[in-house]
Amino acid sequence: MSDRPDVLVIGGGIIGLTAALAVQRRGLSVAVIERDPDAQGASIGNAGAFAFTDVEPLAAPGILRKAPKWLLDPLGPLSIRPRYALRLLPWLLRFWRASWRDRHAASLRAQAAMMALSRDALERLVAECDAGHLLRREGQLQLYDSAASFQASLPGWRQRAAHGIRFDLIEDNPARLAELQPGLAPSLRHGVFTPDWINASDPGAWHRHLREVFLGRGGRLQKAQARSLAAGPGQARVETDEGNFEAGHVVVAAGAWSHHLARTLGEVLPLETERGYNTTLPDPRFDQRLHLSFADHGFVVSRVGEAIRVGGAVELGGLDLPPNYRRAEVLLEKAQRFMPGLNATGGRQWMGFRPSMPDSLPVIGPSSASARIIHAFGHGHLGLTQSAGTAELVADLVCGRSPAIDMTPFRADRFFAFLPRPFRRNPDVPARQGRIQTLETP
Repeated sequence: MSDRPDVLVIGGGIIGLTAALAVQRRGLSVAVIERDPDAQGASIGNAGAFAFTDVEPLAAPGILRKAPKWLLDPLGPLSIRPRYALRLLPWLLRFWRASWRDRHAASLRAQAAMMALSRDALERLVAECDAGHLLRREGQLQLYDSAASFQASLPGWRQRAAHGIRFDLIEDNPARLAELQPGLAPSLRHGVFTPDWINASDPGAWHRHLREVFLGRGGRLQKAQARSLAAGPGQARVETDEGNFEAGHVVVAAGAWSHHLARTLGEVLPLETERGYNTTLPDPRFDQRLHLSFADHGFVVSRVGEAIRVGGAVELGGLDLPPNYRRAEVLLEKAQRFMPGLNATGGRQWMGFRPSMPDSLPVIGPSSASARIIHAFGHGHLGLTQSAGTAELVADLVCGRSPAIDMTPFRADRFFAFLPRPFRRNPDVPARQGRIQTLETP
């Protein structure tokens, strides 16, 4: 990279790329460092949903009453790979604490604010990048197996209503469900329709379009693997396998690998990996009208171009264990049961990594080591949904402006631990004593 950019973004996925565009709009030069520019993982393999209605954190009161039943089923909606369970224990303890009513209420408020910002920011991004043709505004139908599960969902829908989310409750009315989505199994009688739901027509096409806009406006893409971070007066530095790069600011948006980079600054962040599975059916022969969510089974069905993608559920298993594609097969079998006319032949299976924090909120804000390094990761399964909002917040932080929402719930140090010097990879990070010191002024 011959000229030093104003900002380096680590990660060319949807969060990093959208952040790069937002910073670029502020008149700054930007370069993106990406280890594999042609394989964007969860940024193109997701369901394509802008799920602005999903304001309730996964760590909710009562979640632990459900968890044992789920965890006993290795193919259920939430599972932990046995070989990974011990390593996951610290994250699970924080997840448990985040499910307490006081923490859950705070997380819900923060998530709702983030969703409102992201919804408005998406419209600004669409207009600025001429990307409206890449969206579907057809709504979502959330389906329930029984009257009991439908009734159990109502408190969550009341919470959504309190945050201005529109929806239509459909109780014991299969005719209404069939009007919205023909071809569903007759056993489905309860659901909720959210008319304002938005989907990318194809998340891969969405990502490619934004990258073309970024590059067309003078952005640069550097193929390299980031290894460590450092910051000094007036600049930040990224060590990569292709050499060292410097910039006025560095944005860490490396998804499920981001906490490894934060660790080189001495920060220990409890980021874990939701491993998501799906199958894309090229010839589904099913007239899908809108996004379908099967609430009791933790999976969704969405249109991707002319194909249909069936996927979801949560497997906590880290980055290194081999995929268990039987999970994708189980989801597909369930989809066939609820959508009897679906042609499930010729499918392409996929597994991707979704970086998740225990309280379901992303990390967005300055590193505790230096305000010249901005973290933007940990969105779980809401990366696409919150990408435009995250991008505007990152641009505000880089430019020294006041962000549109309270950033306290998203601070990196909310689960903070700082490594003693012998365990740091980065010798430029000074020792810290006691409480975190005031952040450096950018």
